[in-house]
Amino acid sequence: MVKVGVYVCHCGKNIAGVIDVKRVVEEIRKLNEVSVAKDYMFMCSKTGQQLIIDDIKAGRVDRVVVAACSPTMHEETFMRALEEAGLNRFMFEMANIREQCSWVHYNDPEAATEKAIDIVKAAVKRVSKYEPFERGKLPVVKRALVIGGGIAGIRAALDIADAGIEVYLVEKSPSIGGKMAQLDKTFPTLDCSLCILTPLMNEVSKHRNIKLLTNSEVVDVGGRVGSFQVKIKRKARYVDVEKCVACGMCSEKCPVSGIPDEYNCGLSVRRAIYKPYPQAIPNAYIIDSNHCLKITRGICGVCERVCPAKAINFNDKDVEMEVEVGAIIIATGYELMNPKELVEYGYGKFRDVVTGLEFERIYSAEGPTKGKIVKLSDGKEPREVAIVLCVGSRDERHLPYCCNVGCMAGLKHAYYIASSNPEIKTYIFYTDIRTYGKGYEEFYRRIRELGNVHFIRGKPMEVRFEDGKLTFEVFNMNLNELYKFRVDMIILETGLIPNPSSIDLASKLKIPRGVDGFLLEAHPKLRPVSAPSRGIYICGCAQGLKDIPSSIAQASAAATEAIKLLIRGEAEAEPYIAEVDESKCSGCGICASACPYKAIKMNVEKKVAEVNVGACMGCGICASACPSKAIKQRRFTDESIIAAIDAILAK
Repeated sequence: MVKVGVYVCHCGKNIAGVIDVKRVVEEIRKLNEVSVAKDYMFMCSKTGQQLIIDDIKAGRVDRVVVAACSPTMHEETFMRALEEAGLNRFMFEMANIREQCSWVHYNDPEAATEKAIDIVKAAVKRVSKYEPFERGKLPVVKRALVIGGGIAGIRAALDIADAGIEVYLVEKSPSIGGKMAQLDKTFPTLDCSLCILTPLMNEVSKHRNIKLLTNSEVVDVGGRVGSFQVKIKRKARYVDVEKCVACGMCSEKCPVSGIPDEYNCGLSVRRAIYKPYPQAIPNAYIIDSNHCLKITRGICGVCERVCPAKAINFNDKDVEMEVEVGAIIIATGYELMNPKELVEYGYGKFRDVVTGLEFERIYSAEGPTKGKIVKLSDGKEPREVAIVLCVGSRDERHLPYCCNVGCMAGLKHAYYIASSNPEIKTYIFYTDIRTYGKGYEEFYRRIRELGNVHFIRGKPMEVRFEDGKLTFEVFNMNLNELYKFRVDMIILETGLIPNPSSIDLASKLKIPRGVDGFLLEAHPKLRPVSAPSRGIYICGCAQGLKDIPSSIAQASAAATEAIKLLIRGEAEAEPYIAEVDESKCSGCGICASACPYKAIKMNVEKKVAEVNVGACMGCGICASACPSKAIKQRRFTDESIIAAIDAILAK
């Protein structure tokens, strides 16, 4: 006869404030399988865990049910308590009576209590069917992959490399640096962005433990935690990075010009052979295969003839390589939403309506106007500028979420203008000003005190061009009046969206995305940088929109988690894996085709299915698909599930 110990947690008032805990304990004591039933204020505390340990050691209990919060929160806590007492950790079941009862039925204590009793009864019946087992051990390859070469990816790669672990850093662009490289200054301290970024970029290029793969992308990922097989496509650069000395002679002589410069957001032009920007890493040129006459038409080749280092290689080909790594970090960042979707602002129609990132390039000393704030339409200095916050953000028609950085970016741009020419009038149109970060409120106050910066709570209506001015109306919500404005330039602080490459990676790596499209972490508080798939970590704006300091902090956290896994040398297999009963297996292969993790292969000689313990994630799809019921999932057997259902239905 099994001896089940049941321990009901009060969780302060989270549970006991709604559920009659004493009544739950009284009802559970009536079950034949229950040998001990107790309640305690905080079961997760050391004292609460000791209650379980003492009962196990005394021989009163050989299986445990804790009725408390979500298993995601404290299942591991109680499993460790079982191990400390000498009991197999998997002789445990957690009944969630907080999220599933007290929190959702707070207005009906009686019904919440009845439901809690049913949930605990089901848990008792389930755990009584459990058998002890051990998790398998998996070898771990001491190598990591970081996808994305922005500030988050750079920080993560450096942290792992500094721990003595080899890292592949993959970036789809010709240079690392990401969006931060396009910024002139960073808020709230107004540090030069590239002054912070370029030392780290140079460190990446010289680090002996980092293999930098720019102009590359991940095309496929297989394997499991500790041993991921990653296919990387390295696109032809047509310039040998090792030979190129970045003298620029090739670009000077290239006859193909007028190509929009991506680094300057298309506000300037470049040639067919170019370096993304002066501080780019690798410090080498690249040929644009879509515009090069030699590649597209078989003529020209001037760059090859004039290159003193003989670095031009028109025979260069795309190369697909496969690497094995033990851990993966995703740091793919964000993109700007297309402001053309908001037709009322006239972006794309009027040249003097620009995005915040375009204004960063205008203000930059190495930008298209050499740092002079001028109108793109005629090159003249504006006299009045409008900065519009929340363009597309917090808008149910476009992006319902806050971009987190738009308010501060708008304040920074107001500073750019005020410091450039105090005579220019700047109007900031806002819904709410959100300055949540360290030093942000002080920066907001500093901008607010500037005499030539005016804050108007309201959003511009349709922008028109009248008498040489950009004209629009705004309903001022603070004054409850409609005003008309005529300005020379409009800066749109646009909403931010997930990088499209992260969406593709999410599909390859089986990582869920939130309603906003960004990658979902395993748990926002307990595992904020871990993906649900083990061995994969997420950081920076791939996980959710955040500022540079938060991105860097999260990148270091992700790197730490990866390092913990890699230096351990082994990982535990998923506990609730599928198991095949070969005597029942017909070898039909339905389970193999149904498995989303490719964890099941067919043994041709035996004509039976075999489960790869390392790749199995315990989703149970194979067990539900098997027509001969030859596959079962640990802890989720028909016997345990039917026993739980019978307990709930029995009245």
